[in-house]
Amino acid sequence: MRPSGLKRQFSRTWHGFRRLGERRIMLILSVVVGVSSGLAAVLLKNVLHVANVFVQESFPKDSANFLFFALPATGILLTIVFVRFLVKDDIGHGVSKVLYSISKQNGRIKPHNMYSSMVASTSTIAFGGSVGAEAPIVYTGAAIGSNVGNFFRLNYKNIILLIGCGAAGAIASIFKAPLAGIVFTLEVLMLDLTTASIVPLLISAVSAATVSYFFLGREVVLAYDVVRPFALQKIPYYVLLGVFCGFISLYFIRVVMWIEKRFERITSIYRRWILGAMILGTFTFLFPPLYGEGYEVLQALLDGRSSFIFNSSPFYEFQSNVWLLLVALLILILAKGVATAVTTGAGGVGGTFAPTLFIGGVAGFFVAKLLNQLGITVVSESNFALIGMAGAMAGVMHAPLTAIFLIAEITGGYALFVPLIITSTISFLTILYFEPYSIYTKNLAKRGELITHHKDKAVLTMLSVRKVLETDFTPVEANQTLGDLVKIVGQSKRNIFPVVQDDGQLVGVVTLDDIRSKMFDTSAYTVVHVQDIMTLAPAVIDVDEPMEKVMQKFEDTGAWNLPVTDGGRYIGFVSKSKIFSIYRKMLVKVSDE
Repeated sequence: MRPSGLKRQFSRTWHGFRRLGERRIMLILSVVVGVSSGLAAVLLKNVLHVANVFVQESFPKDSANFLFFALPATGILLTIVFVRFLVKDDIGHGVSKVLYSISKQNGRIKPHNMYSSMVASTSTIAFGGSVGAEAPIVYTGAAIGSNVGNFFRLNYKNIILLIGCGAAGAIASIFKAPLAGIVFTLEVLMLDLTTASIVPLLISAVSAATVSYFFLGREVVLAYDVVRPFALQKIPYYVLLGVFCGFISLYFIRVVMWIEKRFERITSIYRRWILGAMILGTFTFLFPPLYGEGYEVLQALLDGRSSFIFNSSPFYEFQSNVWLLLVALLILILAKGVATAVTTGAGGVGGTFAPTLFIGGVAGFFVAKLLNQLGITVVSESNFALIGMAGAMAGVMHAPLTAIFLIAEITGGYALFVPLIITSTISFLTILYFEPYSIYTKNLAKRGELITHHKDKAVLTMLSVRKVLETDFTPVEANQTLGDLVKIVGQSKRNIFPVVQDDGQLVGVVTLDDIRSKMFDTSAYTVVHVQDIMTLAPAVIDVDEPMEKVMQKFEDTGAWNLPVTDGGRYIGFVSKSKIFSIYRKMLVKVSDE
């Protein structure tokens, strides 16, 4: 068929597809996105497994722990080379990137994100980087949804819904937990729960989980059978575990963000790599459980094999000492946050999902072991390890519902549903007192770039000063005369005039009211200068200022127009009326019903 014929055929197919109606199109695309994100998750897990086996079998066994210095450094270096020279884009912090794209980029995620995060995280984790693969796969699924939506030229709300479908499918597939995938999208990505959104999310999550079952079988991530069911008299100890998980979550968030900021100050990427490799290698050499994602350690704790944490460690001979075991568990909790931050700070790509489960599982086992050792009570150490995972996730991610359903689904531990709820809720309430934002949203919220379930705030977040900037105000120079100003007034359609210096720096404003009484006094035309009659602006807006702060300035000053500067240089004005006009249009744009 000739190109012109193919074009006509595509056009007919396209118009036929559009005639299906918005709701039917979204249902079809939710299946496409769900299956695609499910396949991506399956591919990542398989490639990661094969790469892990290849790395471990390619090195001599007699080199013992010293490989812990070389392997993570090699993986991070490969990641740096891939990201810097092939991708040429920042692909770290996947979930935060998805949230940013929703709030500030109209849901547009670059096409390379459909594969780049997977490749980069594989090289980081397969060589022992202390991060997880879940955030990269969420970023991948969201990128699939975004690009499918943009390909079919869908509107904003439907593109955002497909991003949610991709994220839900990714979580559902990688954990075989469709319900957790849906809750994650609603709770972490802050997608509105409406009748228009829930069905596509369900379809995507189930489609992705089905793909995972088809290729990977029915085995769950962490195999666990509840031997000791929930007992009512143990509730105080689950509350205690919740408080402990809240505090270690607070520590994890603070230490990860503090270390990453310190690494960002190092301008040379190769210096960051060398420093990170040295720190990570030392930590992993001393505590091998920090190597990689850590799911083997969690499985060992669920099986009651606590001595596993001493394997290949210099402290192997102390494995039978219970008190040294408790000390080692506490060190692991503290060290995991450092190892995770160092991995990403040095240039590795990965998420905090698996590290969060790790510190939670170790924390739960630690609390149970301590209670049993002190003779305070007798509790199941495996149960506490399981529930600790939910507690840490609720705290670090500020997502108690996701934590509850994910842990219940990936372990089949619905018999412990009540303690999962208790510990997750207490952990969330504990950290909320000290830290109002999750590890994904803290930096975004600080910059005013976090979209929320609150419709008004969500629209303000999506607005930017550049979108409402008006540039048809005529600037005047401070040293110009009144006569010059009158001529400019006669040619202008505005009644406000920004006053600038020779270099464009804003120094004040002149309004028509300021010169009304002087305009017809021609004797003052050469005597009076603009700087003599100008006034300071009630407030000045920076071009990159969040819209919430802009609206607060309008509220505080009572002004209807405020000047905007970029590095102190005048570039235009923002008016209340323009903001309200665009606000109303965007409110319609984001409304789902």
